[in-house]
Amino acid sequence: MAILLYSAITLITDLYSRKIVGYDISDSLELTGCLRALKMALGGARPAADLVHHSDRGVQYCSHAYVDKLKNRKILISMTEENHCYENAIAERVNGILKDKFYLDQCFFSTEHAKKAAKNAIDIYNIKRLHVSLGYKTPNMVFKNAA
Repeated sequence: MAILLYSAITLITDLYSRKIVGYDISDSLELTGCLRALKMALGGARPAADLVHHSDRGVQYCSHAYVDKLKNRKILISMTEENHCYENAIAERVNGILKDKFYLDQCFFSTEHAKKAAKNAIDIYNIKRLHVSLGYKTPNMVFKNAA
């Protein structure tokens, strides 16, 4: 008998290029997954003045550990008003694409299976999927050209 797992995905997306620059899949909504995604995003981040991290008001993003990492990198913090998903439209759009087009809203038989599916979906999204809003370029193309 298999146990179905619901995995939590944390995504950090570059607003300009729409590239997913950090992500994590875990079997809970605990802070550690968000911190791993942030570490991945910061590892590939270009230094920029007035860099802004925008999120909802989830407890993970309001935690001292998460906020301190942003402040230590001099990243400005922006959060939506309570229950205002339209203030984070890009994040909602990327989440919807990954769920609807890449089937990441399904139940997985293991966290490892979910991680493989997410990595594959994010690679296709970043490297191969053309975006109308980006002039029919991929997020990777736009991200690389913005340097």
